[in-house]
Amino acid sequence: MPSSKIAGIGMYVPENVITNNDLKKYMDTSDEWIQERTGIKERRYAHRTDETTTTMGVEAAKIGIERAGITPQDIDFIVFATLSPDYYFPGCGVLVQRALKMKEIGALDVRNQCSGFVYALSVADQFIKSGMYKNILVIGSEKHSFGLDLTTRGRNVSVIFGDGAGAVVLQPTNETTTAGGKRGILSTHLHSDGESAEILAMYNPGTHANHWSTEKFADFNDAEMADMFMSHAMIENAQLFPNMDGPAVFKKAIVKFPEVILESLQVNGLSAADLNLLIPHQANLRIAQFVQQKLGLKDEQVYNNIQRYGNTTAASIPIALCEAWQEGKIKKNDLVCLAAFGSGFTWASALIRW
Repeated sequence: MPSSKIAGIGMYVPENVITNNDLKKYMDTSDEWIQERTGIKERRYAHRTDETTTTMGVEAAKIGIERAGITPQDIDFIVFATLSPDYYFPGCGVLVQRALKMKEIGALDVRNQCSGFVYALSVADQFIKSGMYKNILVIGSEKHSFGLDLTTRGRNVSVIFGDGAGAVVLQPTNETTTAGGKRGILSTHLHSDGESAEILAMYNPGTHANHWSTEKFADFNDAEMADMFMSHAMIENAQLFPNMDGPAVFKKAIVKFPEVILESLQVNGLSAADLNLLIPHQANLRIAQFVQQKLGLKDEQVYNNIQRYGNTTAASIPIALCEAWQEGKIKKNDLVCLAAFGSGFTWASALIRW
């Protein structure tokens, strides 16, 4: 059975840089306050109308496809991870297929938020190993900026997130290391626990409530309307924006992050000391630092770029992976671990012999 290798990788971030000081125009915050809690100095915001989750994913995909030495016509399957699609439906995968003028191939969208890219990578890995597909495009892309509450009320969430995209091309490989071990994706590990799903969630729009304009339904009484349609209370209570209990998420993340990383290592008979590079989902620099300390990793064994891009959820791992590779921090035969924790809760890891 072949392994799956990353044959090409690309990334795209918008040109518009938003610093912590820029956010002071909209909310009561400061550069010091944001850096102390998150480690973030700046993030990118996509153009309001000219850039979408799909268009950013397409730009990252073009680079990844070119680096893989193939063309869009060679891609035979797409897996697209995002929590901020262009449309409620259809998903972004088919929009990429259209934009790149690909063949009539399959396109799958993954909705696992911060863990989305690792979940998508795992799905693609299974298709490669089974022999069903030979060139799979995996994309993580997010446009958070259009849906953030940029007021003091929403600052605990809004200061964290940014926009961007990353993409990889997976191909089969039978290559081995000089020691005879497999190269490519060694294993992936996926988990979820929905017990506290509402701790990190965007409640509306959703099928638990209807969202039509109340002006069109004058025949309904107030009680009926409250049950059926979007109310002023939803707007006033910020229920149309992402909601996060930051401390609760932090407590869960610092437990599950190390667990899923160690799981990937133990399954392959390895230890944290064997890692050349850990690329965590860029959720919060303080979480990454805690995980690094917990696993006893050196600074050069962990890659963080949240300082420049903020949290780009499903896009954060492929963006960081691409940057680390471009900077020469990932070399042939290096052991690389990708790990993520996010809304759901979901968490996942992938161990790769480059």
